[in-house]
Amino acid sequence: MTTIIPILGDQLSHGLASLRGSDLASSVVLMMEVAEETTYVRHHKAKIVLILSAMRHFAEELRGAGWQVDYVRLDDPDNSGSFTGEVERCIGRNEGSSIRIVEAGEWRVQQAIGGWRDRFGVPVEILSDDRFICPLPDFFAWAASRRELVMESFYRQQRRRTGLLMESDDTPVGGQWNFDKDNRAPPPRQRPLREPRRFAPDETTREVIALVEGRFRHHFGTLDSFALPVTAEQARALLADFVEERLPRFGTYQDAMLEGADFLYHSRLSTSLNCGLLTPIEVCEAAEAAYHRGEAPLNAVEGFIRQMIGWREYIRGMYWLEMPGLSEVNFFGNRRDLPDFYWTGTTDMACCADSVRNTRDNAYAHHIQRLMVLGNFAMLAGIDPAQVADWYLVVYADAYEWVEHPNVLGMSQFADGGRLGTKPYAGSGAYINKMSNYCKGCRFDVKKRVGEDACPFNALYWDFLDRNEAKLRGNRRMWQPYATWNRFGDSTKSEIRAQARRFLDSLEGAAPGWARAYSAATASGGEETGKSGRSG
Repeated sequence: MTTIIPILGDQLSHGLASLRGSDLASSVVLMMEVAEETTYVRHHKAKIVLILSAMRHFAEELRGAGWQVDYVRLDDPDNSGSFTGEVERCIGRNEGSSIRIVEAGEWRVQQAIGGWRDRFGVPVEILSDDRFICPLPDFFAWAASRRELVMESFYRQQRRRTGLLMESDDTPVGGQWNFDKDNRAPPPRQRPLREPRRFAPDETTREVIALVEGRFRHHFGTLDSFALPVTAEQARALLADFVEERLPRFGTYQDAMLEGADFLYHSRLSTSLNCGLLTPIEVCEAAEAAYHRGEAPLNAVEGFIRQMIGWREYIRGMYWLEMPGLSEVNFFGNRRDLPDFYWTGTTDMACCADSVRNTRDNAYAHHIQRLMVLGNFAMLAGIDPAQVADWYLVVYADAYEWVEHPNVLGMSQFADGGRLGTKPYAGSGAYINKMSNYCKGCRFDVKKRVGEDACPFNALYWDFLDRNEAKLRGNRRMWQPYATWNRFGDSTKSEIRAQARRFLDSLEGAAPGWARAYSAATASGGEETGKSGRSG
């Protein structure tokens, strides 16, 4: 009697619920590198390397701990290409009599798992993913009790649940729950003293890099500087490096952008968290300990913990609450194609060019580059939110649908009409100028709304408000920008509309290069390309 324990590529945790309490002698751990997961969108090369290398390292750790591991490599000639196909083959190879698995992080994978009992004719035990702090039933109960699903109230509940930064059951350390007002400083004059910790590829990772460069050579991104942690030991070393070197200034500068400074004071821990090499509670406890040792200020530690147990857990709950309908939302009815510069980085807008370069080189950009530069532009320009969501899922190494969909479709694009966010995150060039040094070297003038050298964000911002007034006028947080718009004279409004139209017209058909090749390839299928879940 053999229990098959499938472990997915984002479940690389030794404390995983399906491993706890299982008998080593009567269990087979199944780990699968499958084509379907590498190509349902054409993931950044570094994202594929990260997951495959981390999986191979984790499998070796399991073997060292005494587990029998049935590992299927991507280049196995008998690889079926799907989770379901590999589970079926594993049952046959190992005379499997039952399946024990932790619930999937993504809707489409969970739907497949839900059909295994009938397909295979064996019991399937699906366990809750208790690496997350808030169980999904608890989140659903919280959501059902609220008229508005405001993250702040959820976050306070999470603080009480965990006891993090709490003096008593209802008294937060420092006397207040949120120090966000202290965390909005413009970029520092000097870059951090050194680059964050990097991890040179070992033999296993180099083998995966060769596989990816050969099999996925046309995918977006570069592997020239791949240095992400691929083991829990490396991830914890990166955590320690962040706590010591960057956490003290993280809070103050968490929204700042500095050209060419790809990471500033950010942690880069999201890739390790989202594939299971770290757990959110150990990360939060490390940050809290730094505060109690007097090595990091409260505004930094609270802001970091809020991202971990507040926003991250809230986003996960909203994903499962809103799926599958979340994939189809388009509140503004946007239909414009994603511009080519999202793939090439070729644009005179310095903020967009640097953010795409960072994305291409590192499969990374921090949250303000994602939200207020690339996401903001897409929403202002009226880009189809499904294409925007696909792009984010492709290009970032920490992007899984459960975290990417709510962040992009809900927060960034406001495509859900305000179910997640209380207002659109729309901004003109003034915000980018305040929070970065991008505008100083840009060929566009951030102070101009119209003219050949006017910053495109300015006219696009007001044009966005104008064309969506019927949908946004009633939003209580939008009265001030609309009051300003209404003070403009008719001629000024006409100039702004014309300026925005000229710029948007220049984007039409602006995807003859990489973006069009991407769309054509995903539509045609094949080993290297596969098919996109939506845009193909």
